[in-house]
Amino acid sequence: MNKQNLWFFTLLSLVLVLGVYYITMPNDLLEKVNSIVDEKENIPVVEEIQEENVLTAMRVTKMDDRNKEIDSLKEQLTKEELSTREKNNLYEQLKYLNEVQGKEESLEKKIKKEYQLDCFVKTDNTDITTVCISDTHSTELANSIMRMIQKEYNEKKNISVKFQKK
Repeated sequence: MNKQNLWFFTLLSLVLVLGVYYITMPNDLLEKVNSIVDEKENIPVVEEIQEENVLTAMRVTKMDDRNKEIDSLKEQLTKEELSTREKNNLYEQLKYLNEVQGKEESLEKKIKKEYQLDCFVKTDNTDITTVCISDTHSTELANSIMRMIQKEYNEKKNISVKFQKK
């Protein structure tokens, strides 16, 4: 069998599978899909991002990144060719990531309690980024938040506080 015949049979098989799928698809599902497509073509969708959505988007992005890192560490941890020392190092990294996540959550709660601000906290080694939802952008408030965060750590951290308007 030559390449041309192979491609022909492959494409023919694909067309048959899609045809059978289309025919066996429930009519109500097809109508929903068509109505959604029609709505998207006719109506421009403009969605305002509220402060909750901004913070939620930041948290989801951070969680995705952390989960990828944790999955990578867990995958490496299951490799048999690693020495005990290397596995211990990977385990310590996993433990560190869990501690960082807990510390970030506690800082967010503490800022919410003390300053009545919704916020997002992200830690990268010695850098701590804080985004607070507030109409006022006060340097005094930023400095007091930075001092409060630094009190939670023994070693010096690079802390930044950004304000996002409501």
